[in-house]
Amino acid sequence: MKNTKNIIIIALLIVIGIMAVGYSAFATQLKINGTAQIIGEWNVKITGIKAQYVSEGSDAGTPTFTVTSATFDAKLSKPGDKIIYEITIENAGTIDASLKSATFTPGEGNESPAIKYETTQPAQTLNSGDTTTFTVTVIYDETIQEIPEIKEKTITGIVEYVQK
Repeated sequence: MKNTKNIIIIALLIVIGIMAVGYSAFATQLKINGTAQIIGEWNVKITGIKAQYVSEGSDAGTPTFTVTSATFDAKLSKPGDKIIYEITIENAGTIDASLKSATFTPGEGNESPAIKYETTQPAQTLNSGDTTTFTVTVIYDETIQEIPEIKEKTITGIVEYVQK
């Protein structure tokens, strides 16, 4: 009986050994590697500013721009004169843009009441590859009866696009 038990134990050990070899023969370790990469590019920028209209006797100066700012220096000679500047914005990136805000704030405080500004709004949506323009019009108020003592007034504009 003791011999039978030993034979059964040995037989079970052999069966377990065969099962282990069989399991390893049919087991496969799978390895998965991956990489994620962002390929989208954000590139909304100012690409130009030009004087679109200049009243006779006025001087539009030489407007300048960088990718994030546009600057002009208008010189108006008499009431009713105006200069219209056209500013171009381009979406040179691959991500579509949506206009979050466009605010234009004339200077306050010790600045000329004889100068007015009017603006248009750029496009609400600026898809990849698209351009939009808007205008800033500088006007010497035609209702002014006397040359003002203070002869300058600034404007600050912020145009903000966000991803769509």
